[in-house]
Amino acid sequence: GAASVVVGHPLDTIKTRLQAGQGYGNTLNCVLSVYRNESVAGFFKGMSFPLASIAVYSSVVFGVFSNTQRLLSQLRHGDAARAPVLADVALASVVAGFISVGIGTPVDLVKIRLQMQTQPYIEANVKLKPTVPGFPVYRGPIHCFRTVLEKEGIAGIYRGVGAMLLRDVPGYCLYFIPYTFFCGWITPDGCISPNPSSIWLAGGLAGAISWGTATPMDVVKSRLQADGVYLNKYKGTLDCILQSYRNEGLKVFFRGATVNAVRGFPMSSAMFLGYELSLKAMKRDQTETNP
Repeated sequence: GAASVVVGHPLDTIKTRLQAGQGYGNTLNCVLSVYRNESVAGFFKGMSFPLASIAVYSSVVFGVFSNTQRLLSQLRHGDAARAPVLADVALASVVAGFISVGIGTPVDLVKIRLQMQTQPYIEANVKLKPTVPGFPVYRGPIHCFRTVLEKEGIAGIYRGVGAMLLRDVPGYCLYFIPYTFFCGWITPDGCISPNPSSIWLAGGLAGAISWGTATPMDVVKSRLQADGVYLNKYKGTLDCILQSYRNEGLKVFFRGATVNAVRGFPMSSAMFLGYELSLKAMKRDQTETNP
């Protein structure tokens, strides 16, 4: 999980700026603008909170997914270790998506607020800058979390939760189902489990598919969570969709799609590889300890 955050965060910053920021034009222009104005450190803004929480987040998501699969196999076939059918994988993915939103929404909100706080708010050609020019609104992730909680309560911490549900529930289906399919397809006949190269490739392809198709709701979520650094522009998920469409057309919902797909490959490769190899190592230790 930690490896996936470090690998993917620079592209995540670019993706967020393209989706919720103003005046970048295209991906290359956004990269150059961030580098010129904020140096390399600009690409890693807001990373500490996801990095600190990713262990819990990944453990819960992958744990819920695998244990739901085992429960369904037990109920359906009377054998928890039996390979799950497609319907079981899909249902386990939906459950994992619902659970992930409860943990992931506050983390994403803090990350996006820290990524976007240096951006001037532009509305009707009026720029609203931080109270003290040259200084950010939030001093760090804890200050950001505390400030949002004090000003907006629990509802503020979970701002964008509707859009995140619409992103993550189908998103995890398009994450775990392709991974399971590709692993089975790539793994040579006779092998009990996929080898590391198969896991790396299957995980990367699944991540690219999942993140690429999740882009429209990811745009809405990013805008809702970035909204509020200076003032609230959107009343909710539907209002954000309608305002974005009226002002910028259908193409706005595909901002950052390429970055999302490209970022999804190395992030998911690292995630699945770490997950599968950790499980194998722990199972091997258990076998050696309890022969």
